[in-house]
Amino acid sequence: MANSKRTLFLKRRLRVRNKLRKINTGKPRLSVHRSSKNISVQVIDDIQGITLASASTLEKDLGCVGKNNVDAAAKVGSAIAERAKKAGVEVVLFDRGGFLFHGKVKALAEAAREGGLKF
Repeated sequence: MANSKRTLFLKRRLRVRNKLRKINTGKPRLSVHRSSKNISVQVIDDIQGITLASASTLEKDLGCVGKNNVDAAAKVGSAIAERAKKAGVEVVLFDRGGFLFHGKVKALAEAAREGGLKF
């Protein structure tokens, strides 16, 4: 029996999160969520359970409201890098969830790296 896309997504997400839990040494987690219309990202401190910084295409000041393409993902990536550095975070663990590291997720990650985040 073939696995559905949703089942494969959930298996990937569990695999990624479990791997991050094993190697986590107190670093914040850069968590990505991608929907059909928007992309958002958060820097999360799992020890304290708080969000240190966030960015999304829903924010008007980024100029890409309602867009979900590679250019919008790159803008969000550079914005999160700037906000994370302002919050005092330079090293994070990249949590792509169940999304493949390709296209929008890859563009976001590369823009965050260019902005100064290390992962």
